[in-house]
Amino acid sequence: MLRSANPTFDEGLVFACYLDQAFEGLFRLMLGPRAEDIVATAYTRPDHDFSYQNTIFAECDETIVGMATGYTTEQHRRWSNQPLKQAASHHALGKVGVTLLCLRLRFLGTHADGDFYLQAIATKEEFRGQGIGSALLDGVEARARASGATRLVLDASARNKGALRFYERHGMAVVLKETAFPFVPRFIVQMTKSL
Repeated sequence: MLRSANPTFDEGLVFACYLDQAFEGLFRLMLGPRAEDIVATAYTRPDHDFSYQNTIFAECDETIVGMATGYTTEQHRRWSNQPLKQAASHHALGKVGVTLLCLRLRFLGTHADGDFYLQAIATKEEFRGQGIGSALLDGVEARARASGATRLVLDASARNKGALRFYERHGMAVVLKETAFPFVPRFIVQMTKSL
């Protein structure tokens, strides 16, 4: 079952774990050991890239087993990542990490008008292969269409072959390959799907 996220700190902690999983540990690397608390605090606030407003959860027996988050290009332009910076304000490593993280994500987050950006999708490991990722992706597509978006866009690690196959099975195609970026020595693949 899919549902919209709620602005609670506890759900924010779940969101933070899935977000870090989807970004292959980038949030913990950049924000340090308090990464989950920082992201969970920001998650509870509206109108930014990491807000509960952008998130849907998949549940099984009232347990969250997957998450997807995304937004339109227009929303991204209007919003600020100030809530993430404020959440990190009491943590010296977190403040530096947020600055570096926002620079890194700005590199990924440049998209055209009419795009809906799938920021992250992740499922609990023991629930993989049961259609949860597909249901989450379908839910994101429905949100994208309802927002008037004409294209779904995501950035994925080129080395994550399983994720790339998953997205290709769902009609997404590679449109751009980027070189490695400082602090994250991986190649990024941009994928899109017309809606």
